[in-house]
Amino acid sequence: MTAKPLQRRSRLLATASLTAAAALTLSACGFSSESGSASGSDSGSEGSAGAPRTVKTAMGDVKVPAAPQRVVVLDTAELDSVLTLGVKPVGATHADVDSGFLNYLPKDQVEGITDVGQMMTPNLEAVAGLKPDLILTSKIRHGDKYAELSKIAPTVMTENTGYPWKENFQVHAEALNKQAEAKMVTDDYAEHVADVTKALGGKEKAGATEVNMVRFVEGADIRVYGKKNYIATILADVGLGRPAITDQAKDGFSYDVSPEKIDLADADAVFHSTYGDPKKSKETQTTGSGLWKKMDAVKNGKVFAVDDQLWIQGIGYTAADKILGELRTNLTK
Repeated sequence: MTAKPLQRRSRLLATASLTAAAALTLSACGFSSESGSASGSDSGSEGSAGAPRTVKTAMGDVKVPAAPQRVVVLDTAELDSVLTLGVKPVGATHADVDSGFLNYLPKDQVEGITDVGQMMTPNLEAVAGLKPDLILTSKIRHGDKYAELSKIAPTVMTENTGYPWKENFQVHAEALNKQAEAKMVTDDYAEHVADVTKALGGKEKAGATEVNMVRFVEGADIRVYGKKNYIATILADVGLGRPAITDQAKDGFSYDVSPEKIDLADADAVFHSTYGDPKKSKETQTTGSGLWKKMDAVKNGKVFAVDDQLWIQGIGYTAADKILGELRTNLTK
């Protein structure tokens, strides 16, 4: 691991410190986090210095505060985005995991954030009680709740989550008025990607290494991830090759297989994660099978178990930075 990830983290922490200092300055000028309106776009003109700004969203143009101070996020990607940009939200939904907020996020960054319910079923009363001046989520998750959410605070929705995560991050940054910080983050990501590609022997060698991502999911078939999802974009950025099976993924997302066809997931290297109970997700059954053990990746010691919360559920630059580090460590063994 090079020193660059540590340098990036220091710079992001510095950004967070500047954000906190700005909040204190606003407070000294008479800002009260409890005094902002909790209804509609009017809250954008109170509790924040400057005139409201207009952000283009999946639901049309939305007026947001000049400098949002009380942000609520309703999905994991949005939580990653705001923390990456140095903003601690006052509230966030939790993922369907034992840890609540995803475990790859630093504890000191999520400490004090109010849990406003499960991601797909947020408690709107709890959200309103936090008197937010901005809500971030996506249409695919909460489009049916847009009218209710908009009555609480300006609500910025992206169309989808996952694959368009980089574009979504820019929308989040614009809503937070953190475009300069966003450029720093994306520049750092590009540097880290280049470092990893170089460590793998350069673009040509990386491209000749075919990698698969397999996810064992409780209550569903085993997913061999295609080329149109969050993790696929990171693999593509590094320049890693993908096996032909990924081209058969439905809508580019995943090609689902049974344990009896797991050999279709073979590649030069296979990363796998588990959502739910290992037995109920068929992980235990599959990884103990003869088909699995006969895969070239297994025989060559190029199969790596990874954290599902980080690799699949995080969906953001903080997660991506950690994933890049793991890719480098495992693929250069």
